[in-house]
Amino acid sequence: MEKGFFVTGTDTGVGKTVVAAAVARVLKSAGIRTAVMKPVETGCRREGDVLVPSDGLFLKSVAGMDENVSVVTPSVFECPLAPLAASEIEGRDVVLDDIFRAYGILKGRYDAVVMEGIGGLHVPVKKDYFVADLALDTGLPLIIVARPSLGTINHTLLTIHYARARGLRMAGIIINYSDEPEGDLAEETSERTIREVTDVPIIGIFPHLRYIDEETLYSMAARCLDMDRLLKLLT
Repeated sequence: MEKGFFVTGTDTGVGKTVVAAAVARVLKSAGIRTAVMKPVETGCRREGDVLVPSDGLFLKSVAGMDENVSVVTPSVFECPLAPLAASEIEGRDVVLDDIFRAYGILKGRYDAVVMEGIGGLHVPVKKDYFVADLALDTGLPLIIVARPSLGTINHTLLTIHYARARGLRMAGIIINYSDEPEGDLAEETSERTIREVTDVPIIGIFPHLRYIDEETLYSMAARCLDMDRLLKLLT
């Protein structure tokens, strides 16, 4: 069994990068040599002829990795779109062999790999290859990142249903306040309702962070994550 986690979202913009960084940071603090990957990043900024994956660099920094960012994020695109759409516009395919070559390198050098997916599970990476396929091919259990706001119950349950239909294992759900809390009834009740209607455990509730740095991520993750469950899944 592969060791690590595949961080997916119920939608785009739910805070997968912050969650992936926090999980990697707290595993590292537990003495587990942890690598991170964001195998495909779109919306990269251009510096001359080079596309710079800001999320990949952030994850690499938090994990304290020496590898070149091309190992963390082997496939980069400028257009802020789903990988299939970005690759068609830019005239370059996502090369899966590059992704799994990088993944193999990291598996060989580290105890665990935390991989951040792209959007949700049914986002197309290629015409006939979706994020769920990537999660299956890595063999990593899912951490599902969800919003606390209105609509999250449906999005979360659909993600769980699809994950199970595809045969994916699930580590748990993290509810992440990627935006400022609204303090409404939906936020107050969504956690309880999700707990009532699914047996996938909620393993963390992350507060909204105005400023993100390594120590803030560590203190938040140490305080908010069910580390016992995560560490048990790595043994």
